[in-house]
Amino acid sequence: MRNRAIQPPLWISGAFMRTNKAAGIAIMILACLFWAQFLRPQSLGGNAGYVLVSGQSMEPRYHTGDLVLVEKHSSYHAGQLIAYRVPKGDPMAGAQVIHRIVGGDAKHGFIVRGDNRTAPDVWRPKPADVIGAKAVRIPNAIVVLQYLRSPVFLGILAAAFVFVHVLAAGGAPKKETA
Repeated sequence: MRNRAIQPPLWISGAFMRTNKAAGIAIMILACLFWAQFLRPQSLGGNAGYVLVSGQSMEPRYHTGDLVLVEKHSSYHAGQLIAYRVPKGDPMAGAQVIHRIVGGDAKHGFIVRGDNRTAPDVWRPKPADVIGAKAVRIPNAIVVLQYLRSPVFLGILAAAFVFVHVLAAGGAPKKETA
C-alpha cells in the first residue's frame, strides 16, 4: 500500500494556478509601467539619464564607479547636482560631466564646479546641454555592471532560461504505473 498525499480538488488547483498566473502578469505590467514612467532613458523618449562617475572631482560624496540616475527638469538652480554634456565647439564636446551648480542662470549658462574643486568649470552649460539633475545615487554600481557583462553571469542566465523552459514544458513525459 502506497502513501498518497492528500491533494486538493481539481477546481481549487485550477483556480490557484489561474490566480498565480494573473498575479505574475499584473506584476510584469506594473514593472513595465514603472520603467516607462521613471527609468526610461532619454534616448527612448523618457526623462531619465544614467551617468557613471569617473574621477575625484566630486569626492568625498561621489566616487569613481558610482552610478547616478538623473532626471530632466524644466529648470535648475544653484546647489543642484547636474549632469551635462560639454557644449559644442569645445575639444571635449559631447563628454558628460556631473558637477554642482554654484551660480549663473539658464540664459547665460550655469557656473558649475566639482565638490572637490576650488575653481569652477570652464564650460557654462545651458539647459539644452543639461542631461538632468540627480535623483538617485547607486554606490559602486560599476561592480554590478561589470558582473552583468561577465561570461559567468551570461552562462548562469542562459542556464536559467533553459531550466525555466524545461519546467514550463513539463519536463520529461511521465510513465504510468498500475
